[in-house]
Amino acid sequence: VQLQASGGGLVQPGGSLRLSCAASGNIFSINSMGWYRQAPGKERDLVALTTISGSTNYADSVKGRFTISRDNAKNTVYLQMNSLKLEDTAVYYCNAVGLRKDSSGFLVRHNSWGQGTQVTVSS
Repeated sequence: VQLQASGGGLVQPGGSLRLSCAASGNIFSINSMGWYRQAPGKERDLVALTTISGSTNYADSVKGRFTISRDNAKNTVYLQMNSLKLEDTAVYYCNAVGLRKDSSGFLVRHNSWGQGTQVTVSS
């Protein structure tokens, strides 16, 4: 399973960005899709997560500012980021967890990561 993320960039404090991540490959199902971020010298932390049922979970630091959404038909997850702050600067990674078919046709669990997209908030 491959994840292709896009939408990062440079934005001023208070600005907005929208990240997209599309999953492709031998996908049988995707149970959850989410966004994580990693700032220099820090661990990778959860930003937002959405499940196939539509439930969502957000880090406290982004609640009310970020919105995660998902298009199940396109295996794509989005992250709308508003009111961006300096501390939102990080590399953002998308993640997908679910089932795929292996070369023998058996269903196996996958936990897939995108390549990361840089978000820089600076004046």
